[in-house]
Amino acid sequence: MSDIVTPQSPAAACCPPQPGRWARLVAGGWLRRIDGPVALFIAILAGLGLAAPSQAVASARFTLDSLIGIAPFLALSVATAAGLRAAGLDQSIARVFEGREMRMIVAASLFGALSPFCSCGVIPVVVGLLAAGVPIAPVLAFCIASPIMDPEMFILTAAGIGLEFAIVKTVAAVAMGLMAGATALALTRTGALDNALKATARPSCRGAGSTAAAPVLAFWSEPPRRALFWREARSTGLFLGRWLALAFLLESLMVAWLPAATVAAWLGSGNALAIPLAVGLGVPAYLNGYAAIPLVNGLMGLGMSPAVGLAFMLAGSVTSIPAAIAVWSFARPALFALYLTVAALGAGLSGLAYALWLSAL
Repeated sequence: MSDIVTPQSPAAACCPPQPGRWARLVAGGWLRRIDGPVALFIAILAGLGLAAPSQAVASARFTLDSLIGIAPFLALSVATAAGLRAAGLDQSIARVFEGREMRMIVAASLFGALSPFCSCGVIPVVVGLLAAGVPIAPVLAFCIASPIMDPEMFILTAAGIGLEFAIVKTVAAVAMGLMAGATALALTRTGALDNALKATARPSCRGAGSTAAAPVLAFWSEPPRRALFWREARSTGLFLGRWLALAFLLESLMVAWLPAATVAAWLGSGNALAIPLAVGLGVPAYLNGYAAIPLVNGLMGLGMSPAVGLAFMLAGSVTSIPAAIAVWSFARPALFALYLTVAALGAGLSGLAYALWLSAL
């Protein structure tokens, strides 16, 4: 008995059934973009909407305002990272760093403490350099030193607390960068930091330099490089934008539910464990470096040691939510744990060294 074949209508033959709306969204990749940070962002905001609607509105506004505020710096840093890839300069920089890690650690620490880049805006460049094969050690040194100090921070700190404090904080930023870089270098040589980078930041064998033997600064004159620039800018911008949105949302909750006045009360007690307590509070708690200036100055006016204020500001700067999430976006747990450890240990040692120096005067 022959199989019964239902004839297909001409309309069905030339116009196959179209997928539904959700199927088209999945096929188009929109749902695939709801990854970890996006899903967590949506879940937190939805939970706030149910439990604390007013805070949900305030957090959404805070996140939007923060993203708008950082947008010019983010656009500049994304364009820089994409330009490095398109011009082939990322591979050239990586070759310059080969075999000179200790010198690069020193340079990265100094540049990080003195550069005008914020901890979030510099991440696209860092990810680009890591993808080009720049060693972890100098990159970590830069990531530690960068959020602690910049020219604007130096001026405001000197005006708000004093020139001596600003200089000490700058020296501490460089020292912590050196500590992070040297520690990472030692661990790298033992193999402890193998596969410490997430896939988005692993060294790539197909860098922008593959389009030509030598870098091309005027990359916009070549269509393939121009297309690479826009492709890299879009992917890097979306990558960082997702993490920054989550970072600012979490920051809004820390600001709302861990008031600076509470932190000030704990740090102003003047007990013998003030420096360890300052580090312990500074690491998990977010306090913007600029907002910390009047707070620390006020506590010092009430009798708190400048060393305690230094330890708190250093720990809070390095592990602030935007800075920490930016590092988490490309670092696996082992490297991220090293980042937090250096932040806590470096802040504590800097505070103790400053206390000893003050007592010797």
